Parts: sequence; C-alpha cells; structure tokens
Amino acid sequence: WLLGAVKGDFGVSLLYRRPVMEVIGEKIGNSLGLLAAAWLLSGITGFFLGILAGKKKGGKADKIITAYSLVIASAPAFWLAMVLLMVFAVKLRWFPIGFSIPVGVSQEEVGLADKVIHGFLPAAALSLTGISNIAMQTREKMAAVMESDYALFAMARGDSQWSIVRRHGLRNVILPAMTLQFASVSEIIGGSVLVEQVFSYPGLGQAAVT
Repeated sequence: WLLGAVKGDFGVSLLYRRPVMEVIGEKIGNSLGLLAAAWLLSGITGFFLGILAGKKKGGKADKIITAYSLVIASAPAFWLAMVLLMVFAVKLRWFPIGFSIPVGVSQEEVGLADKVIHGFLPAAALSLTGISNIAMQTREKMAAVMESDYALFAMARGDSQWSIVRRHGLRNVILPAMTLQFASVSEIIGGSVLVEQVFSYPGLGQAAVT
C-alpha cells in the first residue's frame, strides 16, 4: 500500500467501495467552498467590528463587541454549530438542517442558490470563533491609533472620528489583521471536521471521520 501511495494510488476505500483519491476529489470541492466562505466572513466581519470597537474605547459598542468576543472565543465550534442548527434550522426553519444539496435532487440539478443556502450555517459556525480573534486584535490596534498624539491633534483641529479612522487608522491596522487572518486558516480547517459532522455536510472532514 505504501509503495502505491507514493505513486498516488491510495487504494480502494473499504467503506465507499471506490478509489480513495476519487472520494477525496469529490469531497474536497465542498470543503474548499465552505472553508473559503468561513475564512472571508470571519476576516471581514472581525475587521470591521474591531474598528467599530477601537474607534471609541470604553464606549457602548466597544463593551458589546468585547463581551461577544470573549464569550465566543471560548466556545467550541461544534457547540456553536449545534446552537445555530437548533435555532435557525429546527425552530425558525430558515435554513435546511443538513447536507450540501436538497434531499432527492441530483447534483446536476442543484443551482448556486441551493448550495449557498445549505452552506450558510456551516460557514457561519466556522467563522464565529475566528471573528472574535480578528476583532480583538484590530480593536487594540485601532484604540492605540485613536489615543496617539497625531490623532488627538487631528481631533483638536476639528476632524471627525471616522475621518481619522479612514486617514490614519486603516493603514495601521489592516496589515496586522491580515497576518492574523492568514494564521487562522489551520483553526478553520480543524473546526470543519466537527462542524461538518453536526450538519452532515459531505465534505472532506466528514469523509475523514467516516
């Protein structure tokens, strides 16, 4: 088997009764779409929440965002997935309870809208924990900018807070946020295994467990 694996032949899956590489090729497409959506959602949302919190440190928005970040950062991804599933799929019935396509519909008949609807809750569950890390990091950087001498001088000159954020804040906080965001890829990949199990999402994580 090892000699075959070196050549790219991983044998036949005992469970799927198909070549292993064929199964991986089929599942990895679902997982990559899910991971990319979660990664973008966590980065963009966390960045703007961090800016909003750091713009006025100690304000109402800062307290709400900080409390959210501290609570969510300590919550496991599979628990968040179960909460989202119970609230938005079981109680409110806004989203399907699982799978990547509607039941009884072939892959060829599925449209982009169906894939987005089925992947929304898994992507949201994966992105929620990542949002808190980006938000807290961006908050600290933005608060430091707003308390700097040049920002205080700009305020004394009559510039608005949003003007200072746009002219001075963004250029100072975007690079650290991007660095942290790229470092979070491994966390999202690890969390996808459990999230895919909760939503019965047929991705690479669920196939690995199976």
